[in-house]
Amino acid sequence: MEIQFTHEIAQLRQGAGTTFHGEGILAITKALLQAGVAYVGGYQGAPVSHLLDVMVQAKPYMDELGVHVEACSNEASAAAMLGASLHYPLRGAVTWKSVVGTNVASDALSNLSSPGVRGGALIIVGDDYGEGASVIQERTQAFALKSSLALFDPRPDLGLMVRMVEEAFRLSEASNMPAILQLRIRACHVRGSFACKDNIAPAMSTRALLDEPAPFDYAKLAHPPVIFGHEKLKASERIPAARRQIVERGLNELFPGRHADTGIIVQGGLYNALIRALQQFGLADAFGGADVPILVLNVTFPLVPEQIAEFCGPKRGVLMLEEGQPEFIEQEIATLLRRRDIQTPLHGKDFLPQAGEYSVEVIAAGLLEFVRHYLPGTATAPVEAWLAANRERRAQVAGRLDRPLPPRPPGFCIGCPERPVFSALKLAQAEVGRVHIAADIGCHSFATFEPFSSGHSILGYGMSLASRAGVGPMMQRRTLAIMGDGGFWHNGLITGVQSALFNKDDAVLLIFKNGYTSATGTQEIISTPSDQARAETADKLGSLTHTNQTIETTLKGLGVEWMRTVHTYRVEAMRKTLIEAFTAPFAGLKVIIAEGECQLERQRRIRPWLASLRERGERVVRVRYGVDEDVCNGDHACIRLSGCPTLTIKDNPDPLKVDPVATVIDGCVGCGLCGENAHAATLCPSFYRAEVVTHPKWHERLADRLRGALVRALRTA
Repeated sequence: MEIQFTHEIAQLRQGAGTTFHGEGILAITKALLQAGVAYVGGYQGAPVSHLLDVMVQAKPYMDELGVHVEACSNEASAAAMLGASLHYPLRGAVTWKSVVGTNVASDALSNLSSPGVRGGALIIVGDDYGEGASVIQERTQAFALKSSLALFDPRPDLGLMVRMVEEAFRLSEASNMPAILQLRIRACHVRGSFACKDNIAPAMSTRALLDEPAPFDYAKLAHPPVIFGHEKLKASERIPAARRQIVERGLNELFPGRHADTGIIVQGGLYNALIRALQQFGLADAFGGADVPILVLNVTFPLVPEQIAEFCGPKRGVLMLEEGQPEFIEQEIATLLRRRDIQTPLHGKDFLPQAGEYSVEVIAAGLLEFVRHYLPGTATAPVEAWLAANRERRAQVAGRLDRPLPPRPPGFCIGCPERPVFSALKLAQAEVGRVHIAADIGCHSFATFEPFSSGHSILGYGMSLASRAGVGPMMQRRTLAIMGDGGFWHNGLITGVQSALFNKDDAVLLIFKNGYTSATGTQEIISTPSDQARAETADKLGSLTHTNQTIETTLKGLGVEWMRTVHTYRVEAMRKTLIEAFTAPFAGLKVIIAEGECQLERQRRIRPWLASLRERGERVVRVRYGVDEDVCNGDHACIRLSGCPTLTIKDNPDPLKVDPVATVIDGCVGCGLCGENAHAATLCPSFYRAEVVTHPKWHERLADRLRGALVRALRTA
């Protein structure tokens, strides 16, 4: 069983005369179909995973329309798909997560934007910025500037966001520039409605095939000598064409206000937060009408000089709201104004933080300085009091604590098959000594937190083995690189394994083979067990990953000579294998494949099956683990070695003992790690395994009554 998007797919089928209700990212997905997209690709990642996941499951409907959908192996392969729009009037869209995905795709994007596109090419980027982000804090704006990619940052309103998808295709076709649609997390998850249009089946599609390929055109290649002409075309034709489209189609929005001699320029994605901040000053009403004129940049590149000059020219002061650093837009606006000898003061990062997410509170603090300078009649006392009260509340909370609150970082799921491996790694290092560990992006990166604290670097998805190449020869002990199967296929096979084999590196690579790219939503990959294998083993509670040997055969084909496969829950076996890898006389690349199915997918697979058995009155056995509180010695070594959220502490029932005892709480999925750790580390024998039987057989009920009677007799003896 997997996550089903039946309702979402039904929403994609809506036509003219109906109203869409839902989240922003699904609205964008619908907008692609309304715009006549011919092909869609991408690589999953929050907050845009939903787009590709829904389209992949909607394949039968996509086939009806003639839309080709492809789940790509990484962002570079997704960007390369846009090459279909170089020669042909095909509208194509690809999607990935944030600037990290754009980093991976930058080579293809540069070579795409140099010759320019004929069909509309759209990149939908899920912006993951701020304190809650999971990626490096950089901006997509830099790629738009360097490669001349039109950058849309729409105001978070479903109707406008949907319109901007179609406008982005139009601008791309009119200017020959690929376009980026940047969606912040809030925009992806904002809920609303819009009036639907009919979906458009593309003129050229999988149902209407091209008769012949396009004629050869050397000018469409990113290759010398034509690349020098491409650079001139960007400035002389493409950017001017994009600017005309922005003005003629009214892509940027101007909201007038009664304080006409001041103004605010804002990235579209920040508009809602700006209005909420203005409301704190009484400068905006409950419906979003503002007293200060606002120029909303739904397109942040290219800017239209005449539009900026017309807005700023008659004003005493203008505030630019631009999230992140450096202040690309603010610098460009300042240059545009000075070249026209417009001396209107421009404020931005002088009133607002240089870096960090622009929340309502942060924007309000910056507006406070702007209002004091240019709107002295505005009552600022309520905002000052509100900001001060927020600071005071934080100080009061901190003052009431005798120590800082413990951090609550994300962690492995309960029963995650990767947790036991890091327990084994701690035990192995206790014997061979500490080793340099190159971590990677994925679920396994949670091991960088306590109690494991394993990982010296994270330098890119699938790049752990490559990142230890420089430090490995400097170490007395062998280094360890950790990689997931998603990272292996994304980048690790080429940048890591191939390079290590070519250079005959003496290193250890640990690959987690859980069968999915789990951290991004458990999407399937080439090494995912087949549907047939999952169906045939629906009644099995063990790992399914052994049914797909793609990783192993690929490594053997490349020439890996030392390879071991160990089930992740076998802590003692994994400990011995790690020690062998660190100490073996073999001086080449040593690969350990840690095999264990993703626990989320495992639960999705077995829970419906178990529920069906219970409904039919059939026998069901659930395994649970517990701690004998009379045996537990209270040293909590088991907790420090496991980190499982269901293994915690409670008060000691013995009044003569002070230390709390370990206990297993509800939520345990019966993975057995606690017992495996106790065995591998020779801990106290306090763990027990219990079987909870639903609808037991007659002889089991009889045996239970006999055992109960015997226990009662022994208690009274």
